[in-house]
Amino acid sequence: MPKVAISVFLLLLGVGAAGFLNLDTTGAAQQDVPVQLPPTYVPSGRQMFKEYCAACHGEDGRGRGPIAPLFRALTPDLTTLAKRHGGTFPETYVSTVLLFGPGSRAHGSIEMPVWGPIFRELDHYNEAAVRQRIKNLCEYLESIQDK
Repeated sequence: MPKVAISVFLLLLGVGAAGFLNLDTTGAAQQDVPVQLPPTYVPSGRQMFKEYCAACHGEDGRGRGPIAPLFRALTPDLTTLAKRHGGTFPETYVSTVLLFGPGSRAHGSIEMPVWGPIFRELDHYNEAAVRQRIKNLCEYLESIQDK
C-alpha cells in the first residue's frame, strides 16, 4: 500500500510539474508557447490547491479526491477547519502542517507530504516565495470554509 501511495504522489507531482512547465504528455516542451514567468512568480492559492491538493482532498476540499480511497486514513475535509477549531480559521496550524507536515513526523507521512521542502526546491530556496505560497494556500483554504 505505501509503495502505491508513493507512486501515485510522484506521478501527481510530475503531472503538476508538467503542467507548470508547459510540457505535453510525451514530456517534450511545446515549441509554440514558451513559458516566461517572472522569477518571483508564485501561483494563486486556488491554482496550487488544484495542482497539489485536489487529488487527495477533492476539487471542493471535502476529502473526496480521486486518489483518497488509496489511503488507510480518511482524507480530511478541509472545508471544516474553522468549525473544528472553535469557529476561527487556524492559519498558524495550517501553515505549520504545510511547512512541516502533520503530527510530529519529521518527514511527513505517505498520506500527507511535507510541502515546505517541495516549495523550497520549486522556488530555488527563496524563503519569501515559500512563505507567499503558504500564505496563498492558507487564504484559499480560508475562503472555502463552510459557513
